[in-house]
Order: sequence, then structure tokens, then C-alpha cells
Amino acid sequence: MARRPEHQAPPEIFYNEEEARKYTQNSRIIEIQGQMTERCIELLLLPEDSPCLLLDIGCGSGLSGTVLEENGHMWIGMDISRAMLDVAVERETEGDLVLADMGEGVPFRAGCFDGAVSVSAIQWLFNADKKSHNPIKRLNKFFTTLFAALSRSARAVFQFYPENETQLELLTAQAMKAGFYGGVVIDYPNSAKAKKFFLVLMTGGSAPLPQALGTEETDNGLQVKYAKREATRGARGKPLKNSRTWIMEKKERRRKQGKDTKPDTKYTGRKRSGRF
Repeated sequence: MARRPEHQAPPEIFYNEEEARKYTQNSRIIEIQGQMTERCIELLLLPEDSPCLLLDIGCGSGLSGTVLEENGHMWIGMDISRAMLDVAVERETEGDLVLADMGEGVPFRAGCFDGAVSVSAIQWLFNADKKSHNPIKRLNKFFTTLFAALSRSARAVFQFYPENETQLELLTAQAMKAGFYGGVVIDYPNSAKAKKFFLVLMTGGSAPLPQALGTEETDNGLQVKYAKREATRGARGKPLKNSRTWIMEKKERRRKQGKDTKPDTKYTGRKRSGRF
């Protein structure tokens, strides 16, 4: 069994230039990242037909940010790996990017985000990669500053991989101490492969946790649900991801935002080997 990445090296070292590119070009990782981000969006319970400003914590190369874009939201991403953020810039993601260590706090003004998502990142805070690192203090700093950066009606959803019950209890305890309400939603709790953990946090007071998937026999399953993501998106009148029309629309949005954008050519949208 492969070792967990967080046990091999600090994130800013593990995700070097080679690993960042390998991660972003892996079709299986792209698929899983997309599924988990879609589930995070569901658990946020965002208002329908209203674009929101979301914080992507541990945004990496922007794979989850791309899903946020597809759902019509604006986003800002923070990550500790410069190599990952460089790949995100190369991919021309629409979100703004910040190089930051989440264990040192969320570096944004109070109440500016409508919600926050994080995929496979928060478990890194359990590590003490430096002598100065104290996991409990870093978790407290993170949750306290995140609570401040969210609006008072916002939610934050973290998909993560806990190693044991102690980590689950520590996460929820520090989040509640910072002022959040909520808890852990476990999708497909009886499946060894499909089981997924989501920490769902609320700023506006106590409310029932969302229903977990896979707890009733009538559930279709996460894999089935998201297998038709692109087909469904096309049926709603939106261009399929990575099609020429989709790329042209994305580039036009970037130009309106004043961002550097490559010029349109006859090769725009054409499939080329080695690109991602």
C-alpha cells in the first residue's frame, strides 16, 4: 500500500515541480478531485442561481477551482506549494492565487467569503514538520481565522482522510472552539472504497447536518451520480469542458478581468499530446 503523502515530506517539499505536474496530469486524480469538489459544493447549500465568492483551501494546481468555475462561482485559492500554484497559473485558472500556509492562518479580511471548500488538504495540519509546529495550535489558528474570514451565513466543507478517531475528535473540537457549528458527514460508511469524510462547518448557528450518501439502499452511488457530469452540463445549455467553445468563453472572461490571456489562434481548443 502506498504511503500517505503527508507522511513522506512537508507539502511544500513533497509537491515539487515534478510531482505537481504528475498530479495534475493524472486522469484518475482529476476525476476524483472533481467528484469530491462537486460533493463539497452540494454540502455548502449555496443559494441557487447566485454566484458566490469561495475560498479554496489547499487549492493546489486549481483542479477543484475549475469545478467551482463550472458551477458559476468565483474563487480565491491558497496553497503552500509554489510549484502547484505555478501549474495553476500555467493552466490559466480563473481564481486568484495566494501562497500561504493554512497552519499560520487564513490571510483575508473579515467576512469576505460566502463559503470555503477544501479537498484532501486539512489532514496535513496533523503533522509537525518543524520544531515550531504544534498541531493543536495550528488547527486553532486556522479555524479561528477562517471563521473570521467567512460571512455569518457561510459554510465551510472539508473533504479529508482521517487516520483514526482521535484526529476526527481533534478537528471537530478545534472547529467548535473557534465558533463553528457542525460535524462530520460520512458518505458510504459501509464501503471500504467509496467511504468519504466531510467536515461540514456552519457560522450562522446550529442546523441539522446534510444527509450522508450511501446510507439508504435507494442511493445511486457517488460514481454513478457523477459519471454523467459533462453530459448533464451540456444538456443545461453549457458547453462541454475543454471544448473549443468552452475555452473561448473562458479566455473572454479572463480578458474582461484584465488577466494576461494567450491570443486566439486556429489551434485554440485543438487536442495536443502532453497538454493538460
